[in-house]
Amino acid sequence: MIDTHAHLDGPEFADDLEAVIQRAKDAGIQKIFVPGICLKDTPHLLDVCQAHAGYLYPMIGLHPENIMDEDYHHVLDQLEHIISQTQENHQAPSPIIAIGEVGLDFYWDDTHKQEQLEVFERQIQWAEKYDLPLMIHSRNAHAELTETMERHRGSNLRGVFHCFTGTDDEAHDLLTFPGFMLGIGGVLTFKKSKLPDVVKNSIPLSRIVLETDSPYMAPTPNRGKRNESAFVKFVAEKLSEVFDTDFDTIVHQTTKNALKVFEKVTFFDKK
Repeated sequence: MIDTHAHLDGPEFADDLEAVIQRAKDAGIQKIFVPGICLKDTPHLLDVCQAHAGYLYPMIGLHPENIMDEDYHHVLDQLEHIISQTQENHQAPSPIIAIGEVGLDFYWDDTHKQEQLEVFERQIQWAEKYDLPLMIHSRNAHAELTETMERHRGSNLRGVFHCFTGTDDEAHDLLTFPGFMLGIGGVLTFKKSKLPDVVKNSIPLSRIVLETDSPYMAPTPNRGKRNESAFVKFVAEKLSEVFDTDFDTIVHQTTKNALKVFEKVTFFDKK
């Protein structure tokens, strides 16, 4: 199994990261992908991943909720500089495997809608320029997301629409972008969730990757607790129920899907 989205560099794991990683390994998690959300935390993110090279893999990006914390033009310049350095030097520590976590979030308000759209567009351009996948966050922004993505249809874009919890129609819209997978996490296991029906009716297993979004949204039976990568097995177990297939099939296909998108992981593992 691969946990394609876990914020293991966060303060929630500062006291017991080694134990969290060991539990993930014991649960059969082969790799964990760690998204970036801002500039100031990026050095720590890279250090954490470097300390666990070959198991934790970093992404770099500016999350939509963080764009107004600093001068986002300066932040974007600095982040791209880091990306360009690692792409030019394949021997660099902590090779960056994706641009993320990026996207649009109008859940609370859309006061900075234009700024979010500008930042998202620039980071999409990085993905095209450096041939890296995108880890996309979208909340209450489906129309704007698809409109933005439509402008780049036909390019080399690929990636993951992270934390998908939408409708059948929204799943259909996103699956029209052929290089992208849908990230399915703990919400799938919630008792009143409608996501199992959407997955069964509208999302083929060949387009799904596993994720936890640790430390958030822990799956049942650990709902309400701090999420961690070991818990991704509960998502896989629920998917086996939804698709009426065995657990090993879920693990094999979702791992294959993840490595298809995150090609840099395979490249660096061979070095």
